[in-house]
Amino acid sequence: MFLVGIDIGKLSHVFCIMDSTTGEFLVEPVSFKNNKQGFDLLINKIKSFPEKNVLIGMEDTGHYHFNLLKFLLDAGHTVALINPVTTDMTRKMQLGATKDDNLDAQLICDILASNQRRKGYRISKVNSFELYEQKRLTREHHDLKEQLNVYSNKLQKCIDIVFPEFNSLFRSKYGIVYMNVLKTFGSADSIAHANIRSIRKCFETNGRGRQIALTPERLKEVAKNSIGFPSKAEVIEMKHLIAMMELIHEQIRELDKKIEEFSLQLNSPILSIPGISHFSGTSILAELGDLHNYSTASQIIKFAGVSPYKHKSSQYEAQHTAITKKGSRYLRKTLYQVILPVIKLNPVFHAYYRHKLSQGKGHRCAQGHCVRKLLRIIYHLVTTNQQFDSELLR
Repeated sequence: MFLVGIDIGKLSHVFCIMDSTTGEFLVEPVSFKNNKQGFDLLINKIKSFPEKNVLIGMEDTGHYHFNLLKFLLDAGHTVALINPVTTDMTRKMQLGATKDDNLDAQLICDILASNQRRKGYRISKVNSFELYEQKRLTREHHDLKEQLNVYSNKLQKCIDIVFPEFNSLFRSKYGIVYMNVLKTFGSADSIAHANIRSIRKCFETNGRGRQIALTPERLKEVAKNSIGFPSKAEVIEMKHLIAMMELIHEQIRELDKKIEEFSLQLNSPILSIPGISHFSGTSILAELGDLHNYSTASQIIKFAGVSPYKHKSSQYEAQHTAITKKGSRYLRKTLYQVILPVIKLNPVFHAYYRHKLSQGKGHRCAQGHCVRKLLRIIYHLVTTNQQFDSELLR
């Protein structure tokens, strides 16, 4: 087998070729540009070896490897992706004191040549790119939600200064009237000195949303007696924050529409699980990748980073440990968000959750057990292409 190790960079990469049988480097480390000419140079070097006997390895590092990976897969080559943690640990085991592009390319060849029972890499396939866009869309959704939370917290800070009694007047935040009043007036002082007709316009919803008990007259009365400070700076910041929040909401709606299109095309059986939406289902599948690449459900549990640490030494074995939190944080976030409706809507999951609580487990720990149960079910449904049936879980 001929092993091609590639060290990935932003503007250029380094590759070398090793004979796995002899350990001899047939091509010493060579640098090539991250462009078409550089890619062609690499392909021409690889062409001198039998394609079926060539294994190419590179680090799965950020996004810099993406274009080269796609290029090699389209050319029909077998490519192995290596976690940067693996290369770092291998470097330390070899007592490497420095990080060098040429040495790293050779190090990747060593990892590919390893005879360990569990290989330190995974083979990438062309069809894995089918999930790339779904992953990018769902991660963008998560990131926008996080930005929205930041802006919401800043908005609440402003409200606490200019009109601290405002939130107590509404059953829930961020409704139509709630946002109309903030955009139009901002502070309690502005509302107190506003014409009642202007305030009433903020209450016109054109039949959208649920009717609220608050009246314009009551809002004006509370504003007159407010202890809020009429800060012009806070009012300006509020209007800017509201504009950014509205833009993010619009962007999320656009993302959700496209995510739903992908989900309907995929038509995965995990959508048959009560509580899993188009977004959560797409996010889980995109982060996990092709489930047929896993031989057991326990592997995807470890990949998701939701398996508990096992700490055992001599006579001691820890009884209470946290989850490993390895892998994608987006996947774990989706799993812990979706497990709430899954427990609520499915009697079997609810009973399992209550059972764990009765064993003395905490709320979060019981949720973790349910998450692992959900992943086992997802693995079974996808690999067997079956629809969810709660009766089979009893």
